[in-house]
Amino acid sequence: MTVPLTADALFATPDQYFFAFEAEEALFLPVDRDVYHRSLFLDDRIALEAAEIRSMPTQALAAHRAASGDPLPRIGWIFHIAHCGSTLLARALDRRDSSLVLREPLPLRQLGVEAAVIPQAVESASWRERLRLAVALAGRRYRSDAPTLVKANVPVNMILLPLMALDPAAPGILLHHPLEPYLLAILRSDAHRDWVMRVTHEIAPAITAWAGPIAGADVVERAAALWLAQMRIYDAALARHPSLRSLAAITLFETPPPVLEAAADHLGVTMAADAIDETVSGPLFASHAKQPGQAFDNNVRRDRETQLARILRPDLDRARRWIDERRQDFPFPERLARPLLGAGTMLIG
Repeated sequence: MTVPLTADALFATPDQYFFAFEAEEALFLPVDRDVYHRSLFLDDRIALEAAEIRSMPTQALAAHRAASGDPLPRIGWIFHIAHCGSTLLARALDRRDSSLVLREPLPLRQLGVEAAVIPQAVESASWRERLRLAVALAGRRYRSDAPTLVKANVPVNMILLPLMALDPAAPGILLHHPLEPYLLAILRSDAHRDWVMRVTHEIAPAITAWAGPIAGADVVERAAALWLAQMRIYDAALARHPSLRSLAAITLFETPPPVLEAAADHLGVTMAADAIDETVSGPLFASHAKQPGQAFDNNVRRDRETQLARILRPDLDRARRWIDERRQDFPFPERLARPLLGAGTMLIG
């Protein structure tokens, strides 16, 4: 059934997916619940065959939302620092009958990049209206008792504090790696190093604000700076919002059943014990979360880390020295507070 593209209809159902901001317009794609489930990511990699992009003026939609008087919907958040199991966790919690998971919606990323490049943007009425609009549209549900979860991405971390300020009690998980596993994950190939250079260039002013200047830094130093900035943002967010929980990726990889149980409970997703067991023993945890046809499990991950640690040892040591030199001016805790399970993990061993 085609949803009429009216403001009332747009806010009533997720069947018109809010794809992106473009100039003064908000772009929408017709989808259904299966499209959300199939799509590993909701940017230009959305699992949707050719579909007509429809649009409505952003300002008109924002005004309609404000005039309605409706509170912003409650969203469960999965924040992460990239390459730390977030797609695995998000897919495991994506239950057709009890949740709706949006993996990396582009509008929030766009707002994160804008604020990273122009920090004063977060104080503007226009940016704040667009943030509220993006959250309102991301939080739509198919069922009132099936919460919507949003898995964000790295640029969204740069606006984590103003985003959480919209609903300070919203539940969220801060998925992360300690320094060395993070470096092994994001420096392991030329493609990953290219990503580091791209994203640190894209959000350089925000990284500088949290971790110091990166102009002229090479890829190893930029990787260290990106980690440091995100750890400091997470530390600040945890101090302000008791509804947030930290989660070290190794805990998810090594003990997925209790992590899924705790994550589902924290984010309000109904997930019975047999569903957790079925998920952990099924193809999701036996294949690459981003490349479902590729066999991959925790044993493969461990072996890869061991090999990479030998190859990348000079880079790991240099990144550690870079962090040590900045730690006095840009401090961070030994562990992130409020772990989802256990005592958490040392950020630097």
